Amino acid sequence: MPVPAPNLYPPFNVVRLSHVELIVRDLAASRAFYVDTLGLQVTYEDSEMITLRAMEERCHHCIILKRGDEPVAHHLGFRLYDDGDLERAEHYFRGKGLPVEWVERPNQSRTMRTRDPHGIPLEFFVRMDRLPPIHQKYALYRGVKPLRIDHFNCFSTNVDESVAFYNEIGFRVTEYTEDEASGRLWAAWMHRKGGVHDMAFTNGRGPRLHHVAFWVPTPLNIIDLLDLMATTGYVSNIERGPGRHGISNAFFLYVRDPDGHRVEIYCSDYLTVDPDHEPIRWDLKDPQRQTLWGAPAPRSWFEEGSEFAGVGVCEPDLEATPIVAP
Repeated sequence: MPVPAPNLYPPFNVVRLSHVELIVRDLAASRAFYVDTLGLQVTYEDSEMITLRAMEERCHHCIILKRGDEPVAHHLGFRLYDDGDLERAEHYFRGKGLPVEWVERPNQSRTMRTRDPHGIPLEFFVRMDRLPPIHQKYALYRGVKPLRIDHFNCFSTNVDESVAFYNEIGFRVTEYTEDEASGRLWAAWMHRKGGVHDMAFTNGRGPRLHHVAFWVPTPLNIIDLLDLMATTGYVSNIERGPGRHGISNAFFLYVRDPDGHRVEIYCSDYLTVDPDHEPIRWDLKDPQRQTLWGAPAPRSWFEEGSEFAGVGVCEPDLEATPIVAP
């Protein structure tokens, strides 16, 4: 199926991705990973929850860690431009027959909870509590020196349908992988904020969260993180990389938190703000698609992900198989 033309006048205006809430079994273990190892900053914590931000972020949080029995993803958060967009978003989702509820969320303005047609739980809001800037407080920089949350990637049972829906609400395709035999999309990268993606979709059992990604200053920060993880008990948490993606051109590393939630550390993608920016096509069997240097991803990268709380998982419609590391 062809990639849809950009929708430059969507029904409501999404500014960017905002945050993710993850359920974790051991808050102390998660704190040691996200704060002491990766270097995110604590903005609130109690016995049930920790909220975190990265170094360039002035909003209160980009990750919420909540204690629970099963490690799942609770929801993905997106920021809208103004209150009128929030009302228009409610009208849009109700018109699609999708559930809408208004929820109270700490540190956020009026918040609407809904889901996409495949079941991914979403939250939309306009304002979040602001915190003083810390990007020049260099004594606080630790770990991989995360600057900001960058994107989500989700497993989708039908990437064509996911792309069509998010295109309708204004996300624009920057790059995509096509299965040549069927002509269908196997993966796609879509943005709002002018990078390669805020939201991406990978063919697979879904809906599930594949990973959340953080932007870091340089590839050397990723090397430093690998040295740190290798000497502090986290060798088995290193899943894939370092490397350079063919798609997005980004330098990357994939690691797993103590509950198995996947985190990508990411830098060096490119600007996509022009409204006539043309998406780049990749063939599923191109070995440089996954990694520009030709190294394939491990099987876990294609098969494992975080389920969303209360959302059933289905098999994908497309059976095409990517190149997998032996």
